Amino acid sequence: MMLDTATLRVALALVDLTLLLLFYFITFRRTRSPYSGWWCMALLLFLVGNAAYLMDGTVHQAWAIPAGNVLLVAGAASIWAGGRSLRAPSPRSWHLAAGPAATAVASALDHPATNTWAGGPVYLGFMALLIGMGSRELFLLERDYSRVHRPLAVGAGILAVFYLGRLVVFLTKGPDSAIFTTVFGSGTMTVFSMITLVVASFTMAELSYEQQTQDLRSRATVDGLTGLLNRSAFLDLAENELRRLRRTGTTASVIIADLDHFKKINDQFGHPAGDSALQAFARACTGTVRSTDLIGRYGGEEFILLLPGVTPERAREIAADVSSRLQQSGSRVIPRLPTVSYGIAAVDAGPGSLDAAVALADAALYQAKTLGRDRAELAAGGGS
Repeated sequence: MMLDTATLRVALALVDLTLLLLFYFITFRRTRSPYSGWWCMALLLFLVGNAAYLMDGTVHQAWAIPAGNVLLVAGAASIWAGGRSLRAPSPRSWHLAAGPAATAVASALDHPATNTWAGGPVYLGFMALLIGMGSRELFLLERDYSRVHRPLAVGAGILAVFYLGRLVVFLTKGPDSAIFTTVFGSGTMTVFSMITLVVASFTMAELSYEQQTQDLRSRATVDGLTGLLNRSAFLDLAENELRRLRRTGTTASVIIADLDHFKKINDQFGHPAGDSALQAFARACTGTVRSTDLIGRYGGEEFILLLPGVTPERAREIAADVSSRLQQSGSRVIPRLPTVSYGIAAVDAGPGSLDAAVALADAALYQAKTLGRDRAELAAGGGS
């Protein structure tokens, strides 16, 4: 016996509600991860949106159809935002609102009181686009991020293609055609959605825990103000990098940088100005050096860089480029960003070479301060 669409939608609503409660209480309340939050939002929007469709054929259809379309597109936007939160900041509010807003206008103008597919092409197009964008975000994660994100990306991609197929058939054959009603109709879509939600919810629980783990790991290794490595994380990664360099016989240089007269900035303009200067220098460093170089906040206003394959003489040129970029960046908080003094040392291939190089670079930094600041000095034996 074939179930009618209304019965299938009630079943989908019950499944959706069950998954929402389970996911919220078991996963979101434990992890508080952005990904689990976005998935809870998607489940809630899908639940209310599908419930609105139950009013098809009633006096409430005029507002229920547009509301259902808008809520489902907003749910798809939440899927995209959740996927993006795993690797980058979530999309801006207007990016998320664009699809639902366009769907609302298209649905309202397409006679929803008599047309059950009011705004259908716009609704189907945004569902395919946003779910496809969510699939893309998952594919862009590192392969070893988790065990489940690639299969989930494939599943989301299949769902996006299915919506795209619905759109194509809708436009070419119409919603009343045999192929649309049998292959891409509401009943088929409801069953497909039910299966997808169940499978996705369990895999997304693992991704939520993985995001929480990644966040805790990041908090343990990253300086919260500048976004650079903190001191302990820098030293650990630098030791690993030097072991690799020893095997290949590659040279390296260490730079210790110190912002000149930093205390005066805090005293004259306040600590927010000092924070702004530190962040500006961090941006100048990341904008100048290679992605393979290591940069860390060494403490206070001191920073440290490890430049594999770079001679001290070349490191001095890089330091000058960092200072130039810093001064060109400017600041809204203080009239002029501080100058920077640098100490530079070569790293040899022996054990304990990092500690020795840091000590030499620190001595060279002291020399740069003694000679008047705003300059880079090479450690003894590191070049002229």
